Amino acid sequence: MFALDPRLQQDTLPIGDFPLCRLLLSNDSNYPWFILVPRIDGISEVFQLDVADQQRVWQESTVLAQLLNEGFGADKMNIGALGNVVSQLHVHVIVRKRDDAAWPAPVWGKHPAKPYSDEQLAAIRARLREILPADFMFLEA
Repeated sequence: MFALDPRLQQDTLPIGDFPLCRLLLSNDSNYPWFILVPRIDGISEVFQLDVADQQRVWQESTVLAQLLNEGFGADKMNIGALGNVVSQLHVHVIVRKRDDAAWPAPVWGKHPAKPYSDEQLAAIRARLREILPADFMFLEA
């Protein structure tokens, strides 16, 4: 049974599900920072997935990045799977803009997280409803 790492639960807001991955929003309004987590228990590395799921993770990451790039007016998309703090396999997909709080440095540890207001979160969810594909299943807010 799939369980989200407690640190991810603490630091993110659930958005919904692609066919394989849960989509989370990092609760940091400094950046549109999304996280994909394959809904498979006990996985910490991409190579632990079977080939079909490896392809699905990268497909979902790519689709998400492309839609966010266009839908959020990115100057650059940052995509990475690090897992040094949270070992559960997860992929960061971060919309970067030249005027964001950390540009051009990495976002990690640059500035304290600034939680989303209810209005900001509603606006992000509304934008995602416009741009995400039909096979995406939103979780209730």
